[in-house]
Amino acid sequence: MPENLGNSIGLDAVQENLRKLVMAHYVEHCLTPEPGLASPTEEDAPARKRGAAKRKLDVSEPQVDCNAAEDQVVLCRANSNFEPDPNVLRALGNSGIEVVLGTLNEDLQQLAENPAFATQWVNTNVIPYVPAVKIRYISAGNEVILGPLAQFVAGAIQNLDIALKASNVSVPVSTAIQFDAIGQSFPPSSGAFKNDAVGAITPVVAFLVSKQYPILANVYPYFAYASDTVNIRLDYALGTASGPVVTDGPLLYSNLFDAMVDALYAALEKVGGPGLRIVVSETGWPSAGNGDVAVVPNTQVYVNNVLAHVKSAVGTPKRPGIPIETHIFALFNENLKPAGVEQNFGLYYPNMTEVYAVTF
Repeated sequence: MPENLGNSIGLDAVQENLRKLVMAHYVEHCLTPEPGLASPTEEDAPARKRGAAKRKLDVSEPQVDCNAAEDQVVLCRANSNFEPDPNVLRALGNSGIEVVLGTLNEDLQQLAENPAFATQWVNTNVIPYVPAVKIRYISAGNEVILGPLAQFVAGAIQNLDIALKASNVSVPVSTAIQFDAIGQSFPPSSGAFKNDAVGAITPVVAFLVSKQYPILANVYPYFAYASDTVNIRLDYALGTASGPVVTDGPLLYSNLFDAMVDALYAALEKVGGPGLRIVVSETGWPSAGNGDVAVVPNTQVYVNNVLAHVKSAVGTPKRPGIPIETHIFALFNENLKPAGVEQNFGLYYPNMTEVYAVTF
């Protein structure tokens, strides 16, 4: 769909919508691909590392045309969710917007091995901005648990936590994991991490449990459905099924989002985290780039269903009654990314026209 289509909407309306999302913890993320990495093809979509150097934590700017820092706060808020940008952090001051601040993946080794570097990182990227900037979490790396940097995540989290405490700053430190780290996900109760991930995730989970910090997880039913349209029903992926689709012992699943979250809970139990809370740090559905699967009606249905589900606080079949803090990806389409679904997760086009309506 051309980016000039959609309802024109003013900056104030965009900001108000963003505030509604943020204050309910439906925080969007504008992500960018890792420098030097090719953009994934649709064939690669299930693995989807939409940038791993920083993604959540990726590059200092989202790949969308933005102007002043103040506009970036309104339009591309996730700039501050990834590599810390001083201009954006200053603009976020006293805005009431909560921020998920991330490190660069390539900094993980230094953060893990050099406590002084962790202290410097906190002194540079946190201390000058708090309490004016409300930092909800700090994420040490993004989607690295399966990669060569995985071994440094636990140490990085611990050193950042120590540095924050030394500065009397109380912000939970965690990391964002990709669903690809799960090797077994069906049925959800059989959820288990891949063997390659167990060694790295176990000490991370142990630390988070000891501090009662949550783990961040990127959960995308779209990519699961796009990878297996034969065996996964579209209504199940979109959350529109009229009744249970999957039966897992006494647990009944009518949407794939819950099934994926519960598979993560089951996997965490197997590595020492039976009580660990999950924060869904990313979820969304692209509005273009993959035929009749990635289309605006599907995007609107999925996102609004997720928001309604999260606001209902019903939890998941495995964790009933426990609200799922969920962050929507993304506020803006990223028009500077290579063509395909990765450009098209936004609520708005870069020219501030609305891609689809969200019901709050």
